[in-house]
Amino acid sequence: MKRRTLAVLLAAVVSVSVLASCGKQPTPATKGDSTGDDKTITMWDIATDEPDKTIWSYAVDQYNKKDSKESGFTVNQVATVNDQYKQKLSVAMSAGKCPDVYLHWTGGPMREYIKSGYAQDITSIVEKLGLRDKYTQAALDQATVDGKIYALPVKNQSVAMFFYDKKLWQEKGYQIPKTIEELDQLCAKMKADGITPFALANKAQWTGSMYYCYLTARYGGSEVITKAYDQSGSMVNDATKKAGDKIGEWVKKGYFPEGVNSLSPDDGEDRALLYKGAGMMLQGSWQVASIKTENPDFYKNMGVFAFPTASDSKADQSLVLGTLGDNFLSFNCTGKKLEEAVKMAAYYASDEWMKLDIDNGNLPPLKGAKSSEPAWQEITSIIDKASDVQLWWDQYLPSSVAAVHKSSTQKLFDGSASSEDVAKEQQDALTQYFKESSVSK
Repeated sequence: MKRRTLAVLLAAVVSVSVLASCGKQPTPATKGDSTGDDKTITMWDIATDEPDKTIWSYAVDQYNKKDSKESGFTVNQVATVNDQYKQKLSVAMSAGKCPDVYLHWTGGPMREYIKSGYAQDITSIVEKLGLRDKYTQAALDQATVDGKIYALPVKNQSVAMFFYDKKLWQEKGYQIPKTIEELDQLCAKMKADGITPFALANKAQWTGSMYYCYLTARYGGSEVITKAYDQSGSMVNDATKKAGDKIGEWVKKGYFPEGVNSLSPDDGEDRALLYKGAGMMLQGSWQVASIKTENPDFYKNMGVFAFPTASDSKADQSLVLGTLGDNFLSFNCTGKKLEEAVKMAAYYASDEWMKLDIDNGNLPPLKGAKSSEPAWQEITSIIDKASDVQLWWDQYLPSSVAAVHKSSTQKLFDGSASSEDVAKEQQDALTQYFKESSVSK
């Protein structure tokens, strides 16, 4: 299939560092390492729960066991809960304390890290270690800017789709909806049966953002966000209005759980709702691993399906929202330390780690990765049929704009803002971003 990601398009878009807006110019790695002892490689990630702890500790343990004595370097792994991590990384960079190796989600923010000096060009090291042939091209493209590699993709092919309980649906006679109209009809049936249609925990904001991004793409295509970003279009348009109005309609009909904006995905409250009988959960495919680990009984009957299509839209209806590389590692160090840091990360591309990752319910962005898990068979079938993978908006957009995107769309789920207001708020943030970018040149 033809597979391009919006991350690739960022190469044509000017980017300004969010860090510079803090009023303090950070000290990039090229002017000296900013964390820890010179012989300690500090790595930050979000592996606070299983199976992520096992998955992410593998490379660190392998390096410290096999390479540390000869190199003189030791890797120190520091894990932080997802949404706290994002704030922690931003604060650290602003204070010139960026770790040597850190997890991120590529897109616009990665370009800011590069411009600020916190993400080093690792192309020559990747070539030296023979890593280029390990990764799928689509995943490596997302780590590449202007032909240079600045990160390594790790862990998963992550796309958003609906998860559901096949046993419950069979008992109730529910059918997988192919169109948004059919989804509306299904939700009405579920509500009449006393079932909350959507298991959503939106305290983190990015979870609700998935609904907005998917609906916008279904009504207007991926060009809605690309045109807004290259300034040939605007976020204020028919597609974003339809998307916001549809969410507002679902809110009024009670299709989301009570207190949806106070429920936390980091605490697994959306999965808990699904286990307790909610109709379906729109989430990333990384949930396969979490569900398999924490609720094997539910996992046995778990199914997935693609976000329904808009029958009255001329936009491409096959695209999926996500990224063909769940997490990425960039490097804030130089010289021998950089070489050893990349060497450590290379263990995440080994055959042994690939098997470990797959056994724990993931499908890594590595060539030859295949899973016999029924859920992944369904997911890869959806990915293979997709003409495009649209990068999550909160990754595609610059950090300052992404924050507004998430906070503004969250208002749709408690009815505190109209679709027009939400679209305008996002466009205003983009306009301000480009204004500041122009001034900073």
